[in-house]
Amino acid sequence: MSLFITHKDTNFGRVTTFGVGDKVKVVLKVKEGAKERSQAFEGIVIAAKGSHGNRTFTVRKIGVHNVGIERIFQLGSPFLESVSVVKKGTAGVRRAKLYYTRHKSAKEIEEIYSRAKTKSKK
Repeated sequence: MSLFITHKDTNFGRVTTFGVGDKVKVVLKVKEGAKERSQAFEGIVIAAKGSHGNRTFTVRKIGVHNVGIERIFQLGSPFLESVSVVKKGTAGVRRAKLYYTRHKSAKEIEEIYSRAKTKSKK
């Protein structure tokens, strides 16, 4: 199974490729009664599962009072508006699943990106 995911935006024709360890911003369409709005969720991709139309990815962020929040997104969902990469972190990641980050602080997780920067400079 590939560690990289390719999201093709059907509305605008944009293609986004991201992987485990990247910090992404996911925008969803949320329907509340008769109204429809966009909701953004920004965090680190900690897992990718499935294949083709059944592909899912898990995004984790640290919320208020250092509480971890995880959401699982289906790649083929009609509610998924866009996925954009905020920061690349795949060079500093050597695992397919980053479940170990559940027990780390935000500062320790940020070391993943500093490790990626030093590897890319070499």
